[in-house]
Amino acid sequence: MKFLPHAAAFAAGAAAVLGFSPVDFFPATLAALVGLAHLWMRAISPRAAFRLGFFFGLGLYGAGASWVYVSLNRFGAMPMPLAAAATLAWCAFLALFPGLAGWIQARIARDSAAPEALRAALLIPASWMLVEWSLSWFLTGFPWLALGYTAIDDPLSGFAPVGGVYAVSLAMAVAAGLLWCIALGDSRRTRWIAAGMLALLLACGYGLRVTQWTDPLGEPLRVALVQGNVPQEMKFDPARYERTLETYARLAEERNAGGDVRLIVLPETAVPRFLDLVEPSFLERLKAAAARNGGDLLLGVPVRSAAGDYLNSVISLGVSAGARYDKVHLVPFGEFAPPGLGWIVSMLSIPLADFSRGAPNQRPMAVAGQRVAVNVCYEDAYGAEIIRQLPEATLLVNVSNVAWFGDSLAPSQHLQIARMRALETGRVYLTAANTGITAAIWPDASVRVRLKPFTQARVDFEVHGYEGATPYVRFGDWPAVLLALAALAFVALRGRSR
Repeated sequence: MKFLPHAAAFAAGAAAVLGFSPVDFFPATLAALVGLAHLWMRAISPRAAFRLGFFFGLGLYGAGASWVYVSLNRFGAMPMPLAAAATLAWCAFLALFPGLAGWIQARIARDSAAPEALRAALLIPASWMLVEWSLSWFLTGFPWLALGYTAIDDPLSGFAPVGGVYAVSLAMAVAAGLLWCIALGDSRRTRWIAAGMLALLLACGYGLRVTQWTDPLGEPLRVALVQGNVPQEMKFDPARYERTLETYARLAEERNAGGDVRLIVLPETAVPRFLDLVEPSFLERLKAAAARNGGDLLLGVPVRSAAGDYLNSVISLGVSAGARYDKVHLVPFGEFAPPGLGWIVSMLSIPLADFSRGAPNQRPMAVAGQRVAVNVCYEDAYGAEIIRQLPEATLLVNVSNVAWFGDSLAPSQHLQIARMRALETGRVYLTAANTGITAAIWPDASVRVRLKPFTQARVDFEVHGYEGATPYVRFGDWPAVLLALAALAFVALRGRSR
């Protein structure tokens, strides 16, 4: 019986993953938060609350980030026992953050003698959101499983254009606390007040969800997204190189009914060779495919700078002046070795694992009559970094290669993250992935175009550029962060004054 609460916390954390794609069952995540709040409310000490939060996090990350094992073992060639141990250690490290949230709320509640209703609906949500937000920047950050993503199709997602995914997480945690009050409040008055506040929260979320924050700009643009479906184990095989080039050239040159394509987008490292070593005839072939319609093509390719740095880049080819974007937020161990941990990278069979960061102040590309803000793969997990090129940018484009994670949860989770970025910014968001999921997402987060994963294909369609700025574009995560800090300060000072 002593370990029953920890088992319940672990199970609740694992159940919370059901709200993420591909399952997309939001009530499971909300119920998990209610369960966690209940366990924390009944914890006998801050230390006990920390342990409960840790086990919740272990269930959440152990189930939701299990794809880390796939990349380490299957594609990184790390031996199975070592890959399993590394994945478990990584998940245990991440679980410390929910544990910290439990300790913070319990410590403030003990010192301030906060009423249960205030603790459930204010103190716990603020603690959770602040710790979740800290995961977006601590040690370069890992914000992948922020719980706000699970509400992407629900009214609470309306808070995303105002305060980003962390504002949605905060609203979810408040809703969970109010549900706890409705079920277990200490009086009828408390339960009725909680029900009224929950109804108001949902109404506000819905109202914000149907608000149009940005406006279409100019004439529609015809776009083509290309999915080469080059298997990861063959991507950097020299014997496969010529076949890879021919695949992408053929798909870029493909003519489909529906009009001239002005923008063609190829995935991250579509060409698995440094740009200065790529045959000029191939680049001219791609340029001609774009220029015949008076348009441009975006190509993912590694670049060597004059200073000798390796950059994970996207270049433009076509009628517009050539432009380049260099990836800024690199993947630890996959694209660079954190200080003192190079020995881990040396154990992995990962090509091009020594990239340098691009300049953080890069501007949108002027291509196809649009101002296109490009990001590469993992970068779109950082909403605060995506908005750096806004509101100047009229269109968002992500190129990625999630083939590193095989047929795991990662590609679906990545698409869910991209949907949140579209909603936060009020922009069409295009994502071209090597093996999938290649898709077009409208500003309301709806997926209007989608290619089947692990297929070689191209899809053509029309989109609009957008102008204007959501509150999130203007202020980033700070409104949600400051609101949560104010909530913690209010509860703490209230107890001290009493």
